[in-house]
Amino acid sequence: MHAADGQPRRRQARGERRIAEILDAAAVVFGDVGYEKATTNAIATAAGISPGSLYQFFPNKEAIAQALADRFVEQMGRAHRDAFERTNFATVDLDELLDRVIDPILAFNLANPGFKALFARPDMPAGLTGAAAPIQAALLGRVESVLAARAPALPTTDRTRAARTLVQVFKGLLPVVLGAPAGEREVETREMKKVLRGYLAPITG
Repeated sequence: MHAADGQPRRRQARGERRIAEILDAAAVVFGDVGYEKATTNAIATAAGISPGSLYQFFPNKEAIAQALADRFVEQMGRAHRDAFERTNFATVDLDELLDRVIDPILAFNLANPGFKALFARPDMPAGLTGAAAPIQAALLGRVESVLAARAPALPTTDRTRAARTLVQVFKGLLPVVLGAPAGEREVETREMKKVLRGYLAPITG
């Protein structure tokens, strides 16, 4: 009886491991060749399984991308929490604030090249847009909370506009940082922070 009880759990655990392996492989393939050029055969090869085995878990590339997007969103949510929930934004030095907010998000993007392949596409499918929307809204809200802590007299509409500008500037400079050679990345990161600091300092005093 105990063996029978344990067998479904072992099968479930093996299935979950296989799904994780497929998603890991898909992240690599998407990061290497982009979403459009990626194929289920290439993902299966990277995962070390046959295409038939892959299709036991995912019917097509779009389903893999959706599952990977969901995982990325969850991981990015943790990166945002690490960035925004452990700092007293009202009192911390502005340079330290930028370090604490930007560094975890950069680290996530560097560790997950497939994230850009899915979410930086100009023709992102509706399903992926929906997956990314909550995390983008949360990021905007967290930036607004930073501005509210550092500039409480700033009107709400100005705060929202400033937060939106900061997020767009960060997103615009992100490819420069991610695309820099490893030896130059720290320099490009400092340049990004310099730009953001230049915008923030007059607002926050």
